[in-house]
Amino acid sequence: MTQHDNGSRDSQMQEGGLIPGGEGQPAYVLHRPRALTIPVLIAVPHAGREYPLSLVNRMRHPGEAAPRLEDRYVDLVARYVADATGATLLVANAPRAMIDLNRSPEDVDWDMITGPRTGFVRSRLAAGRRSRSGLGLVPRRLPGLGELWRQPLPSADLAKRIDQVHAPYHLALSQTLEALRDKWGGALLLDMHSMPPLGPKTGEGAAVDFVIGDRFGASCEGNLVSTALDHFDASGVRAAHNRPYAGGYVLDRHGAPARGISAIQLEICRATYLDRHLREPGDGVEPVGTLLAALVRRLAEEVAKGASGFAQAAE
Repeated sequence: MTQHDNGSRDSQMQEGGLIPGGEGQPAYVLHRPRALTIPVLIAVPHAGREYPLSLVNRMRHPGEAAPRLEDRYVDLVARYVADATGATLLVANAPRAMIDLNRSPEDVDWDMITGPRTGFVRSRLAAGRRSRSGLGLVPRRLPGLGELWRQPLPSADLAKRIDQVHAPYHLALSQTLEALRDKWGGALLLDMHSMPPLGPKTGEGAAVDFVIGDRFGASCEGNLVSTALDHFDASGVRAAHNRPYAGGYVLDRHGAPARGISAIQLEICRATYLDRHLREPGDGVEPVGTLLAALVRRLAEEVAKGASGFAQAAE
């Protein structure tokens, strides 16, 4: 991991991992306040837009598949929230088309892989549900587009993606959460994603704009989820809990309420912050960011309130 001063005495930027074929481009960037101002880490695993030419050349429909796989520009919302609150921010540069950071390294569709499998951890189970649906560790297909790749992926390339992107990203995530927990006595991971509109926004049964996932209570203290739902309700915003998105591998791996580390997945409807074509940033980035900054402040207060180390950290 390399570290750079970003021009502020109060924070630093750390780069880590490498994008295979990316000519030295780091797999992720961590913006870390030196004082760890609040016990919250915002992570964005699916908004990476650094596509090496070697990856694009392997794709059948790069212009259509790439933006559909991305949590399109949700990192802009995350950066707004982090700047406004002092939260730590971890953003993946590597695209989801290369490797999905919200999937287990075991969730591989081996029918799309060629070459020896020596050294890979094989799941005791068959390929996971996500892998079978085409959205495993390396996405294989999308509805309406079919197969995404021109040829199978060599196992050596898969190993490189795991070693240079997936493993270092999750190591940085784990170490940062532990540092926050060690300082504050507790920590919260807000794993930020975006979702397509779930239905009409008006009328009876209007679709929600936000979904809070906590693996049905397994990854997060219940009072934090209640606080989040209350915040959206008080703001006049439609939100749901665990349906249709309860969270994935990131929450399973890093959420550990018994050890003082809670994890929430937050899905944001793309229509709230992108243009009407859902392709480019729209006028909603700032208002959505403002809404979520207020949420992060409330959640940080709840974490600090219940943390044994709060008094020392606040001095």
